[in-house]
Amino acid sequence: MVEHVVFENAKEELVIPALAPVYDKLAQPMAWSIFRLAVGGMLVIEGWPKIIAPLAQVGFVENIGMYPGWFWSPFLAALQFFGGMFIAAGLFTRPVALANGVMLAMTLWFHVTHPYGEAFLTPAGIEALKATGQQLFTPQALMRLKDGGHVFLEQVQGKAELASLFWTGGAFLYAAFGGGYLSLDRLLFRKHF
Repeated sequence: MVEHVVFENAKEELVIPALAPVYDKLAQPMAWSIFRLAVGGMLVIEGWPKIIAPLAQVGFVENIGMYPGWFWSPFLAALQFFGGMFIAAGLFTRPVALANGVMLAMTLWFHVTHPYGEAFLTPAGIEALKATGQQLFTPQALMRLKDGGHVFLEQVQGKAELASLFWTGGAFLYAAFGGGYLSLDRLLFRKHF
């Protein structure tokens, strides 16, 4: 049986040629599997609230043009949650990762084209909270929002875009190369599905 190596580590190209077998037989399979667990696990964690309330995203998916929302909201929730499980296990990795990569690319597009805005709370909103006796934020948190949350929202926007870019790339990486040496695809089917 031929060993599967994603990227060949030719001994003559390495600074320490003796490490080629370590890279090929240990480092690559471990890194490939750990990152696959991270990508799949993130999808499961982020998909769990959507599985619990599968119709909660109806308005959102219809706002981005996916009709009917009653179909797409639970479909995307299942794709994210169960697809994350499949990716983490390395089962049917390529088609599931491709479907999730497309979904994540749409999420990235949404974050880029629909930024959070300029202000988290307006001064009037803060005063309304104070007037009703509600404490949405601690005094320290309100100090960070003294500009209306402009800096805070820039940070949140940047993190949303970067996280979406990272996870989209991860899903497409597995769609392109498969689950790797330590995957159920390889164990069950002796191939990279």
